[in-house]
Amino acid sequence: MNKLGWAAAATAASAVLFFFGTGLDPVPELAWVAPLPILLLAPRVPGAAAMTSAFLASLAGSAGSWSYFWHSLSIPRPAAIGILGGSALVFALSTGLFRLLVRRGHGLTAALAAPALWTVVLYGVSLLNPTGVMDTLMTTQADRPTVLHLAAVTGGWGVEFLVLFVPAAVAAALAPGLRGRSRLVPVLALAAIAGGLVYWTTPPLTGPSTRVALVAPGQSRWAADVATPDGQAYLRSFVDQLGRLPDGVQAVVLPEAAFAVDQTSRPRLVGAFSEVARTRNLTVVTGVIETTPEGRFNAALAIPPSGVTVEYRKWHNGDSPNMTSGTQLAHFGGTGLMVCMDVNFADPSGEYGQAGTGLVLIPASDEDVDGWAHSRTALIRGVENGFSVAWSATRGTPMLADSRGHVLAEAHTGGRPFTVVVADVPSGPGKTPYARFGDWFAWLCGLIALTGLAVGLRRPSLSPVTTNAGQL
Repeated sequence: MNKLGWAAAATAASAVLFFFGTGLDPVPELAWVAPLPILLLAPRVPGAAAMTSAFLASLAGSAGSWSYFWHSLSIPRPAAIGILGGSALVFALSTGLFRLLVRRGHGLTAALAAPALWTVVLYGVSLLNPTGVMDTLMTTQADRPTVLHLAAVTGGWGVEFLVLFVPAAVAAALAPGLRGRSRLVPVLALAAIAGGLVYWTTPPLTGPSTRVALVAPGQSRWAADVATPDGQAYLRSFVDQLGRLPDGVQAVVLPEAAFAVDQTSRPRLVGAFSEVARTRNLTVVTGVIETTPEGRFNAALAIPPSGVTVEYRKWHNGDSPNMTSGTQLAHFGGTGLMVCMDVNFADPSGEYGQAGTGLVLIPASDEDVDGWAHSRTALIRGVENGFSVAWSATRGTPMLADSRGHVLAEAHTGGRPFTVVVADVPSGPGKTPYARFGDWFAWLCGLIALTGLAVGLRRPSLSPVTTNAGQL
């Protein structure tokens, strides 16, 4: 088979592996293998062919998410095209850097610099994109607590880097023309990582816990107006459902924007939930769209059995021009509140982690197909910052998880009037190394990527790997 045939075969193989190993319903193990055919190909063909193959493999491999991005209510279509095309382009550039370094005899540098470039670019996107980031390589490992626990130190960026470093190290060790230490060091690095992951187990947390219930309606409704008869009937259906919860529930979380209130109608909502809160001795958390003289807020209200209602106002509203963003945390009894898209960003999760918050309750609303991925984005934030997560989503995957990434209970909404999920959720420790030091690993990736570029572009003192060494 000639080089064109090998390039086509590698592109097809990586595309298939990306399709099943990434996206909205990934097979976690395949994510580690998906880049390998392209990275094995890269030093054996011309640079343009390697980067073109990488771009096409990544773009075709994301086909399972095309419909979601195109029809998403929260992601504008130009942004969707940018996300899909941009991801493919960054993988192509990372492959090009890998090829350049391997052909100049720098095996370990190639294995480090390629995933570092990918990771630091994604980090930059997370700072600039108004919808944040979700559904990346780190998300593919969200049901693998042993791997994900690395995020407590490095943030999810360490997991993002690791998933691409493993195939890059294998490809570097097998690259043509490398000799001695240049071939051996990537193998030793892989062995050290494998040993560390086997040793670093993450048993579920034990100790004091809160019995939490998630209640989501089977049919999605956005902001039912409590001032109308229809809104009152909808509110009563929730109150009735809360009255049927199992004994011992201490907190119940309803979805994002379940109701719409203003200064006149808010007391009706609070009064109705206060009654069931007192009767059942639990705290009710519900999402609301609240109109006030200060603006219109997407908020979460925590209504306790006695005392003052606690309000949290969503920090990140995407491209919604008619919504006012909040800036404050909201605590009650060591528990915090967030709303849906907030988990796509480093903060407010990081601030909750710094404050030592052990449990965060999150009303949310998804789009069916992205329910698993978005719930796992919330789970990753919990691992990063040391808090357990209660994620209550309409058209999604209500989920309860501990701060080490173990899913304690979950379900998918639809098919019944209400979806109810209940579990005892242990409080996390908060104040993880990541919560204290922030995105230090993403900045380290930037330094590694720049070092790789400098090494690769430096005039070689020895002859580069010859084309003959890479014949297929």
